[in-house]
Amino acid sequence: MFTVGDTVNGLVYAVEDEVAYVDIGAKSLAILPLEQACILPAKNMDEAGIYPGFGEEFIITGGNRFGDGTYTLSLKDTQYGLAWERCRQLQAEDAPVIGKVVGGNSGGIVAIVEGLNGFIPFSQISMKDAELEYLMDLELPLKIVEVDQEQTRLVLSNRKAMSDSQAQLSIGSIVLGTVESIKPYGAFIDIGGINGLLHVSQISHDRVTDVSTVLQPGDTLKVMILSHDRERGRVSLSTKKLEPTPGDMIRNPTIVFEKADEMAQIFRQRIAQAEAMARADMLRFQPESGLSLSSDGILDPLSSDLPKEDVDFGGIPPA
Repeated sequence: MFTVGDTVNGLVYAVEDEVAYVDIGAKSLAILPLEQACILPAKNMDEAGIYPGFGEEFIITGGNRFGDGTYTLSLKDTQYGLAWERCRQLQAEDAPVIGKVVGGNSGGIVAIVEGLNGFIPFSQISMKDAELEYLMDLELPLKIVEVDQEQTRLVLSNRKAMSDSQAQLSIGSIVLGTVESIKPYGAFIDIGGINGLLHVSQISHDRVTDVSTVLQPGDTLKVMILSHDRERGRVSLSTKKLEPTPGDMIRNPTIVFEKADEMAQIFRQRIAQAEAMARADMLRFQPESGLSLSSDGILDPLSSDLPKEDVDFGGIPPA
């Protein structure tokens, strides 16, 4: 005999559109209604992932429904508890998640994360003056900032996710992106929730007159961060800098992506060398820094043969 609230192992015996029949070891098959089959909305059992032979732990939500010992079950209640536990884990790890916007009110928007409704205050949305109509059905990168299962409170932040993601966009780093759209002047690339521009002049060393001959929406590619304006949220990208041989992006893009990390390392080394040379040039004109540049390029303290403080300058006419 089972009682309401018991957790039981069950095996789905048969499935209809809005109900599944589950063998839990009782004298009659138990009933799993569609609305209790999945934490996410589903139009039928197939969409909920329920099929004959599916085995799982179920919770008894009702008994003797038809007077013959038939029990009713819920899988949703089990998934609900696991979803809250998963959100607590994601918050502890400060891990990014993707949430789909499904609604909102005057204070913010609602997005689904791990099957739960989470709230994003408008102050935590990175897009300025974004209206709900524009945000509906969008998938946003998010961070979990508060989890309170007892109060059914899940608070999310798009601004924090974007800020943390952008902090990793260092000049010369390689990121994986997807072509979002093609324009006459270049392609917009989605790099983890941030749109970057791959300008036509940065696609290849060879001239590209038509971007669509090289890239198409949906293409996945490796790109290098060329510049990042955090205040304006603008990211400039390049594949040109990743070409082992000029024109490879047009003729053999596969080799460009295979050699991307290697070419990016060379680019970063050149940048570092240029910065070192610039600093050295500045020091040559700033002896007050207390450093000098040796013949082998090493910064050393200034030579000790400078005049001592007690040297008599009385015989030298003023400048």
